[in-house]
Amino acid sequence: MTEDYYELADAIEVIEESDLTFPRSRALVQAIEKNRDYSIVRLQRRQDCDVEYIVADVETDKIPPNNRYGIRFRERFAFCVPANPKQLIEVRALRKDFPTLPHQNQTIAGDAPSLCLYFEPAISVMRTWTPQKFLRRIQWWLEKTSKGELHPADQPVEHLFFVTKYELVLPWNFDELLKDSQRAFRVVLRAKRPDDGGTFFLEDGQDNEETGGVLAGCIELNMPPVVHGVIERPPVTLGQLHDQLYERGVDLLGPLKEILKGRVGTEGAPISSDNSHTFFLLHVPLSRNPGSPPETTHHRAFLTDAGPLKLGDETGALFSLNNKYFNAQGILGSPDKTDWRQRQIMSVEVLRENDAAAGRQQSGIKEPGPVGTLIGVGSLGSAMLNLWSRAGWGRWTVIDRDHIKPHNLSRHSAYVQHIGQSKALVAAALHSATIGDGEVIPIWDDACKSSDKAIAKSLASADVVIDSSTTLEYPRHASTVDELPRHISVFMTPSGNSSVLLAEDGNRFTRLRTLEAQYYRAVIQNDWGKEHLRGNLGTFWSGASCRDISVVLPYSRIMVQAGTLAEQIPLVCGRTNAAIRIWERDPSMGSTTVHCVEVHLEHRMKFGELALYMDEGVERQLRELRAAALPNETGGVLLGYYDLNVNAVVIVCGLPSPSDSKSTPEMFERGIKGLADAVNEATERTAGMVGYVGEWHSHPSNHSAMPSGHDLVQLLHLAFGMADDGLPALQLIVGEHETQIIQGTISS
Repeated sequence: MTEDYYELADAIEVIEESDLTFPRSRALVQAIEKNRDYSIVRLQRRQDCDVEYIVADVETDKIPPNNRYGIRFRERFAFCVPANPKQLIEVRALRKDFPTLPHQNQTIAGDAPSLCLYFEPAISVMRTWTPQKFLRRIQWWLEKTSKGELHPADQPVEHLFFVTKYELVLPWNFDELLKDSQRAFRVVLRAKRPDDGGTFFLEDGQDNEETGGVLAGCIELNMPPVVHGVIERPPVTLGQLHDQLYERGVDLLGPLKEILKGRVGTEGAPISSDNSHTFFLLHVPLSRNPGSPPETTHHRAFLTDAGPLKLGDETGALFSLNNKYFNAQGILGSPDKTDWRQRQIMSVEVLRENDAAAGRQQSGIKEPGPVGTLIGVGSLGSAMLNLWSRAGWGRWTVIDRDHIKPHNLSRHSAYVQHIGQSKALVAAALHSATIGDGEVIPIWDDACKSSDKAIAKSLASADVVIDSSTTLEYPRHASTVDELPRHISVFMTPSGNSSVLLAEDGNRFTRLRTLEAQYYRAVIQNDWGKEHLRGNLGTFWSGASCRDISVVLPYSRIMVQAGTLAEQIPLVCGRTNAAIRIWERDPSMGSTTVHCVEVHLEHRMKFGELALYMDEGVERQLRELRAAALPNETGGVLLGYYDLNVNAVVIVCGLPSPSDSKSTPEMFERGIKGLADAVNEATERTAGMVGYVGEWHSHPSNHSAMPSGHDLVQLLHLAFGMADDGLPALQLIVGEHETQIIQGTISS
């Protein structure tokens, strides 16, 4: 069978290999001669000597016979070697009935198809390119294409690859906009790039808002469904586009004329009102198999450097007179105009603005996330929200009563134009600017104002509340309100080298207040807690007030911790158990260590106007100290804190007995050696939060926790001591089976 092959334009014959002048040409010929699957047919060069051609046949054993893609065991290609060694060698399929397939480059109609061999840009390919690898790559392309494996099976139908300087960005909700039969689009070019390319944006044509860009006309055309794998080479003239659509049963010229006639009224349209360019936007339904319903709609775009009115003149739909365009309806001879067929068009890459679903897909996130309320959008909160916005995770209300000040810009997601604006409003605006369907509800107020209707609604409707407010007021307040949803509190340490996550369980049996106390206990009792909450890089004055002092902290540390927390919070939200996690980072090496703290249930007792909270971890610690001292009694001091804003006293832990204590099976007298230092260290480790709140001691075996007379006398002394600070004294007794806490106060 005699094959019909393309001839290379402007090519002259080269007789000998030595006549080739490009090093890559000679190297490629030598590689072909050593490869038994390839055979040289002829050598040529272009008349201007800028390109040398090596025409060769290639045989690929792994191509299935009679494959449905039309790839044959033996194919003929022209290897077009450019003079510039940094450019890729183009591979042209010379068989005239070579199939149109995915991963082919755009070519002028009538030219040999061009294989797109690489996914990477030329500079990356040339880094490791050799003639031998190049020949194997061609066979790989042929094999994978013949088996339908060049793309994943579920990849949507796509057009041929082409290089263009132009992009058209569709709105994120374009499919929804198409359902409105009254809608009209306009195309805006906001800025050209140095390479004369540009990104165009499709916008609502009925929107009168000033866009500040160059406008182009937009003509839409609907196509019948296209089946996966059936792909047409992009046209380069309007006539080729017309012929391509006509073969699919779509009339381009008729609808085009009607659209163009509608661009002028009865009074005509001034020539000066025409756009400089026109976009043709094709809507192409895609089907997986012949006869199956379309799965989605693909959009193709072409750009020409004539406005719609100029095209109307070229098609005969319009005519010009006295610097105006008029409807040519009924004008003799106008339907016969063919100038439009030669009008050059450029394929345009069609992109789409991201929506939340696209953000999740690109970020590898499966779940859309919760309806959430974020308390505090300062440095850490705004950074986390920014990350979640880009990932399409969650739908948020943000609450913050602060505003952007100049010094905030060193470590906040805001910009200079936001100075003076509410942090909540800025966070919402940046979220909307990041993702198409992003909407954050901002509330500029104090989250503790639960009586405020907007705040109450945002909290009641949330699946989870994330607290990143950097203060104690909200998490401690929220712990007192039973009706609220699950809460997660996150914060950074003063140095920025550590971050902390406290997560309530799904049923809120374990609240933030007890998670805070258990976190403090871990800081006190573990080696990593010694420097955990200490210090920062310094402070600076951000204003004239004595309150206007800010810490020195680089934004890089905030972003590192925000990235960790933004990844971990979705994982924690996917579970129902409570959690305490601490991430310690070594800034000198960039390494991170995570500490997971065991969570214990909380117990609540009523002490007059105060509520006392103690978790089971405290009792377990004290029982272990009691067991170690038996048969003698033992004891020590209790560490914790008072918060009179929420009328609470919280026990964090107990200290073991000092070494100079006196202990027998019948009595215990606490010593003082090293005690002050131990209490001070606990206070320093917790940044002043935890201190002395009372005493504890144990009773011997077979004794309850009922206080003895001696215990009551001790409590009286404790009460007098604590009365200096206006606080009650606590005495905790650990018996054989139970624990009892007694409060002592001195009446005024």
